[in-house]
Amino acid sequence: MMEFLKYDLKVAVLIAIFYLFYRLLLSRDTFHRLNRVVLLITAVASFVLPFCVLTFHHTVVLPFKPSVAIGQPLATIVEPSQPWWQKGVVVVFFLGVTMVVGHVVWSIVQVVRLIMRSQRHPQDDGTVIAVTDKPVAPFSWMRYIVLNISDFEQQDPAIMAHERAHIRQRHSLDVLLVDTLTALQWFNPAIWMLRQDLRAIHEYEADAAVLSQGINMRQYLYLLVQKAVVSGGYSIANGITHSTLKNRINMMLNHKKSNGKSWLKLLALLPILGVFMTLNAETVTNYVYQHPQKKLMKKGKKAGKVNVSGKTIDVKADTAVIAPISIRYVADEMKGDLENPLVLIDGKRSSMEEVQALAPNTIDHIDVLKDKASFELYGEEGKNGVILITTKNAVSSGDNTATGSFSAEDGKDTELIRNIEIGSVDPEAFDVVEQMPEFPGGMEAMMKFLAENVLYPEAAYKAGKFGRVLVSFIVEPDGSISNAHVAKKVNDDLDAEAVRVVNSMPKWTPGMQGGKVVRVKFTLPITFRLN
Repeated sequence: MMEFLKYDLKVAVLIAIFYLFYRLLLSRDTFHRLNRVVLLITAVASFVLPFCVLTFHHTVVLPFKPSVAIGQPLATIVEPSQPWWQKGVVVVFFLGVTMVVGHVVWSIVQVVRLIMRSQRHPQDDGTVIAVTDKPVAPFSWMRYIVLNISDFEQQDPAIMAHERAHIRQRHSLDVLLVDTLTALQWFNPAIWMLRQDLRAIHEYEADAAVLSQGINMRQYLYLLVQKAVVSGGYSIANGITHSTLKNRINMMLNHKKSNGKSWLKLLALLPILGVFMTLNAETVTNYVYQHPQKKLMKKGKKAGKVNVSGKTIDVKADTAVIAPISIRYVADEMKGDLENPLVLIDGKRSSMEEVQALAPNTIDHIDVLKDKASFELYGEEGKNGVILITTKNAVSSGDNTATGSFSAEDGKDTELIRNIEIGSVDPEAFDVVEQMPEFPGGMEAMMKFLAENVLYPEAAYKAGKFGRVLVSFIVEPDGSISNAHVAKKVNDDLDAEAVRVVNSMPKWTPGMQGGKVVRVKFTLPITFRLN
């Protein structure tokens, strides 16, 4: 809800700027139709422009895509902590909206009731004259012209021309539109002044239509003064006795027709739009990663010995060895690099599908052999290359953090996170919820999203920084991510990147507890590793 209020404030600023532009440059011109269009379009545009965000792309080339380890997020319920003043702002805002909408609806109800209780006389031009015995001043609404009995008997040509002009130019639709926008901007003085000026323009247009029919101006002005003493009382309607009578008289008596090039003043809107679009723009950094480097042997020289599955071979000029390499690179790219390779998992023949199905945390390291090395070891079967995957179960000892693989956390890591998390949560909060929040597409989709969006900061890479960052965040009732912060720090650059990627996650499906949508706190471990 606070996001909507921020949006509404942007709208308020735009309306104020556009209205100031109108008052300074256009309000004195006699191009009434142009002024009417400008007021309506700028009012609507003020509500649309905040959604128009220019995106500028900045490309940064990094030496490699990092290896990261994503652990299972742990969740606990947290109580809503919205400040009291925010709740008060929301209540006051919707109270104002309700009052304005209620006033507009009540005015429409009054007009409709008056018309329904009147004698209705359809006209050849599609309008309907509603005759009432109440002492109301002439007014029009939609296709109805409302007259009291005396005005109906007189059938004054000026009155009829005036009200028919309102109907023909569909002024009632303008009023409904602006009144609706006013309800959402009731706190903004600019929208109320815009509303009043638009009503005045309606009257200027109707007055011009009357005078264009050859009706004497002096007699028409006398009629306006005479009818001004009668109150219409319907804010939704267009009436001949509109309160801008003095301005209307001045417009008819003192104003000359504006210069035909006055519309060029509209060009002043362009810098206004340009400044707003610039301030509302966003910069997106696109990171381009080079592929993991392949350790290619120099031609004509003995490159050393390689131990593969207990066998030792000499690697010479026509041999290429790639090791270690990320599991994602093997699963997604090596299949295209090696056509129909021989795949072995712990020495057993396997398929690429089995490689993709492996639990990432079970892999210790991967070797990829090509050319002579693969042929010497595996003969005809290895002519297309060999991918050797060694799991942790097959390794009697070794450092699990020394791999270059993309992996999830193991059981000990998860237990460590649980101990840290329990110590930082309100003891009255639940450890689980009845219906857990869910990333769009589930856990697998979240892992894929993080793997594709985590960026290894260049400064941390050059400095050789790595480690595990614990990021805590809250999944709000609307599914958005809030309060992302580092629970366990490693390095400023790595910490900032972990928080950034968590904040960039799309909205989740929110959690439920006791049939109610609740806020749920998560802790997510992200490990940065240097290959």
